[in-house]
Amino acid sequence: MKTTLLAIATLLSCSATFAQDKLNPGDNIPNKDKTLQCVNGKPTSFASAMGENGLVVMFSCNTCPYVVKNQPITKKTIDYAKAHHIGMVILNSNEAQRGDADSYDGMKKYASAQGYNVPYLVDENSTMADLFGASHTPEVFLFGKNGKLVYKGAMNDNPGDPSSYKKMYIEDAINAMIAGKDPDPNATKSIGCGIKRKA
Repeated sequence: MKTTLLAIATLLSCSATFAQDKLNPGDNIPNKDKTLQCVNGKPTSFASAMGENGLVVMFSCNTCPYVVKNQPITKKTIDYAKAHHIGMVILNSNEAQRGDADSYDGMKKYASAQGYNVPYLVDENSTMADLFGASHTPEVFLFGKNGKLVYKGAMNDNPGDPSSYKKMYIEDAINAMIAGKDPDPNATKSIGCGIKRKA
């Protein structure tokens, strides 16, 4: 009985710790100075990628059907962020597929095919995904110039059929942030493929 209670207590403790690690609006960007491997060969940190008005961090990959169908939305987000002097990076956290579809070489080919003009980074061991509490691809996190999170979640209100979206959450969040207001909503549910962490 004592062993069972101890196991339950340990599980609850681990769950609580993991829940606290998840990033929420108002929290600082984690590990901002840590450099990550980029497909362009230049190690990149969140701090170095930060624009004058902030940074968008996007969790993505090479093969998720939701990522593929939302590529026009991703490109739109890249352009919108740049137009508002906001940096952007894309992270591939699919560590369980690193030797396959989400390998470094696969990422280089995918970035080239998509014409990415922002850093596409390897999130080794899904470290950043764990710190951010990222669970799906695609999923975005918008930080202000002070490094605090102002929005997290989906780019738009219809990731399953992005050609029929009615709201671009990420653009609305950028507009609010630039205007000095809090985005509403400041968090939405990310819908897509689960990030493939190592077992």
